[in-house]
Amino acid sequence: MIRRVIRRFAQLQKGSDGQEYSYTQVPMDSNHPHYTPHQDYYWATKDELAPHPLEIRTDVDWESTLNHWHRKFWQADILKMVWTMGMHSFETEVTINYPAEKGPLSPLFRGEHSLRRYPTGEERCIACKLCEATCPPKAIKIEAEPRPDGARKTTRYDIDMTKCIYCGYCAEACPVDAIVLSSNFEFATIAHSDMLFTKTKLIDNGDRWEAQLARNLEWVFKRK
Repeated sequence: MIRRVIRRFAQLQKGSDGQEYSYTQVPMDSNHPHYTPHQDYYWATKDELAPHPLEIRTDVDWESTLNHWHRKFWQADILKMVWTMGMHSFETEVTINYPAEKGPLSPLFRGEHSLRRYPTGEERCIACKLCEATCPPKAIKIEAEPRPDGARKTTRYDIDMTKCIYCGYCAEACPVDAIVLSSNFEFATIAHSDMLFTKTKLIDNGDRWEAQLARNLEWVFKRK
């Protein structure tokens, strides 16, 4: 009874041009203004038998099932994220509040260059120019003159830090440990002229970091 009423009601529905819509029980040809192609398949298969039970898939597609429930309960991802954050909140903090806090540096760290002195205050550099010869980018320029006692004295010791690659070859080549690389890494600047280290600048660095430089060299020598 209900199907008959629905079919009758559908047959009464018409468009503004007086033509019936394609969802009525009347087949339409391709020239009908409300024709839709999918109706051809409907009218061609509506009297076919239902699939045999043995032809229907009965096994469970777990992948599709899991994807369905994953999309349905996507809140599980949020719970997983909250759980991970909660577990990490009980771990030891590893963040260092730089620059108020600084982490340890290896004695082999190669930072700002320095020229050292002897405990008597005499400069260690003997102007052998081995550091200048071994520098790969040719960043070191040295000039010397003889001293009254016949030894050589360094009058110019310039390092272009914009060329330096911090390889440490200059420190390894120096026979008297005059030029060394300190552990200071906080010497960045925006002016190019500040990266051109002179002899005065290098000696000042050596005087400032002498205690630390001595400890680093002692650590290295003990492990050679």
